[in-house]
Amino acid sequence: MRARIYCPARTAMQSGTAKTKSWVLEYAPASAREVDPLMGWTSSSDTQSQVKLTFDSQKAAEAYAKSKGLDYVVQKPKARAANVRAGGYGENFATNRRGVWTH
Repeated sequence: MRARIYCPARTAMQSGTAKTKSWVLEYAPASAREVDPLMGWTSSSDTQSQVKLTFDSQKAAEAYAKSKGLDYVVQKPKARAANVRAGGYGENFATNRRGVWTH
């Protein structure tokens, strides 16, 4: 069985880095999804594709995969530069602003 180990990216609703410090082990699907002819829902007989295991570190996830005899692939996260402004949010309401603040 094949697995993928990765560090999840932040969601579109996040501006910070919350919930991006953990590592996830996710099994690759063993069978293709099928479309139900009556309802049109997709289904699969593979129950392992629903399993997501969370670990505190990459090494812990790799150790688990090795102990279970899984063939795994590690996807490294891309480094993200911090976007920190000098004045921060308070700069929007500064009294020493040079120009007029408009929308």
